[in-house]
Amino acid sequence: MIFKPFMREGFMPLPIAFISTLSKDGVRNIAPYSCIMPVLRPLDLICLASAEKRDTLTNIRDMDQFVVNLVGADFSDKVIPTAKFSPPEADEFELAGLSEKASKTIAPPGIKGAYAWMECELATLHQDRGYTLIMGKVCRLEVADEVLTPQGTLDLKKACPLMMIGSEKGMHYCTATDMDQFTPFGQMFPDGKDPLEKKYVI
Repeated sequence: MIFKPFMREGFMPLPIAFISTLSKDGVRNIAPYSCIMPVLRPLDLICLASAEKRDTLTNIRDMDQFVVNLVGADFSDKVIPTAKFSPPEADEFELAGLSEKASKTIAPPGIKGAYAWMECELATLHQDRGYTLIMGKVCRLEVADEVLTPQGTLDLKKACPLMMIGSEKGMHYCTATDMDQFTPFGQMFPDGKDPLEKKYVI
């Protein structure tokens, strides 16, 4: 069966990350984003696609800073309160009943209860018809200790990352599961060594 482009999100599970920003007047904003991805290893940059008429995009243009909050499935009831229209002067932390987590390197706060926080500074903007690509430099990545394995990797069962699959009528929430299968990055290279191995330092 062939599907129209709009339906492609129905067959590509997408993460739901909450982007928190501050306006130039100091108003706190939160918005859920699914079109978000790291830009190659080792996550020096992260890219998100935004529609033009978004307070998040305006705030990033004005203030050059934002937080990518990675959340668990328990945040599914916060998607609509932060996605629906609210005036720019509205504090979306208050509207969604969420508490802030102070950032260390930038002004916008993160969201308390997320399992990871990426404090970002704007690197570049690429504007095209109908959308803008926001490239952020990750200044600080913090992960809650309780969702880490003893080896320091993400425990998917504990984090239960919030994801979604789209349909004609809305979003079907889902999460990721561990297949208990591991392949070293080095297997992709002829000498069996990962050239970026030394960059993985906690």
